[in-house]
Amino acid sequence: MTKIYRDRPEDITQVIQLLSKGKVVAVPTETVYGLAADTFNISAVRQVFNIKGRPFIDPLIVHTFDMEGVNRLASLNPSAIKLANVFWPGPLTLVLPKKPEVPGIVTANLNTVAIRIPMHPVLRKVLEDSKLCLAAPSANPFGYISPTTIEHVLDSLGDNLEYSLDGGACSVGMESTIIDITNPTKPILLRPGVITCDMLSKTLGLEVKNTYPKKVSITNNTEGLRAPGMMNKHYSPKTRLIIFELGKQLHITNDKSKALIYFNRKTISSMTKHINIYWLTEDGDLSEAAHNLFHLLRTVDQKEYDVIYIEAAPEKGIGVAINDRLKRASNES
Repeated sequence: MTKIYRDRPEDITQVIQLLSKGKVVAVPTETVYGLAADTFNISAVRQVFNIKGRPFIDPLIVHTFDMEGVNRLASLNPSAIKLANVFWPGPLTLVLPKKPEVPGIVTANLNTVAIRIPMHPVLRKVLEDSKLCLAAPSANPFGYISPTTIEHVLDSLGDNLEYSLDGGACSVGMESTIIDITNPTKPILLRPGVITCDMLSKTLGLEVKNTYPKKVSITNNTEGLRAPGMMNKHYSPKTRLIIFELGKQLHITNDKSKALIYFNRKTISSMTKHINIYWLTEDGDLSEAAHNLFHLLRTVDQKEYDVIYIEAAPEKGIGVAINDRLKRASNES
């Protein structure tokens, strides 16, 4: 049985004690739930990989409370500081040159480290009071749909997880944007998220192109694996997932074995008579769709359909991140 802690002072104290002793604890963030361990405790970090079944070639994101923690981990530059001042705390991860003290197991032996200052109030209490830097990938089996509630964590990891901290449903519901800012004049987007290219470009005064790698496989050359979430198959339900074009009305057999997920409820044709219909957003709001994506995919996946058809999002703003997750979930990237 997993021991569940709540947002109470005595529980936060116990969670900090566990993390300080090298235990692994599932923790809430505003993006998705993370499987957290002390970054500088190699044995604890190894447990994270073992619990998830995650390959060691896939680097982890380190979460810290403030810039003091960031300076323990990485070497900053003016562009990184600009982004930090605008978007932290928040769902943005910076890839920077790492300090020698950061264990290679955290960074997949790269010379860079991925860092984020999260904004979830419960996790911030843990980080502030403990002074720890927490390496924390998503709290789910490697490659499966990311968890956005404590129930998702427990369903996914079950008896493999000893301790969890319940912080409610994740407000963003999608993993952070990741930008490689090791070269302050040539930023590279590694993973799209709710903080978009346009937002990053405006802050930096530099164009950040949407040129993140599209094909990285665990069976191929992983030299390009600079950050989490870049493999061509990821975030995947057990059920086969097929993406269809935005605005297209499907004409498929109306049977119980198929599910249809539309992007916008208001655009579903009155001619659509299929019985298993779902939608990501009531009126086309991209933030709402991003928030609902993983939760809805998990819900539909548990119903054991043969196929899930899902409509692509508009390829703009946050829609770029939604479509990235869908392509990787369907292995169409």
